[in-house]
Amino acid sequence: MNIRLDPSDGVPIYAQVVRQVQALVAARRLLPGQELPPIRVLAEKLLINPSTVVRAYAELERLRVVVKRSTAGTFVADDAATVARAACRDALAGRLDQLLAEARTLGIDLDELLSLLRERHSLLEAAHE
Repeated sequence: MNIRLDPSDGVPIYAQVVRQVQALVAARRLLPGQELPPIRVLAEKLLINPSTVVRAYAELERLRVVVKRSTAGTFVADDAATVARAACRDALAGRLDQLLAEARTLGIDLDELLSLLRERHSLLEAAHE
């Protein structure tokens, strides 16, 4: 499980863990039934306090992305991909709303914004080839 934290992001560390696990599940890089790393292991890997991982796992459980199996560990829930994908789409929609509002403020119409989006998409695709 590849998680990258950015303390300067302004988003609490536990929320960054939640967001990235949701993204991994939505992208099906974490599959239903797959075990997440134990709390201490993930905390050591990320160089964070174990209580931060506890909080992130609790939030993921509340969001129905993971399930705890008493002493067996924390696992990706059976319907997690659907739940996580919906949450990721909602988050992306919020960011798009901000982008559209900023474009409106700058006098950039939808056609110009879509052209810029396609241009940036092409550049990113080329960089990943």
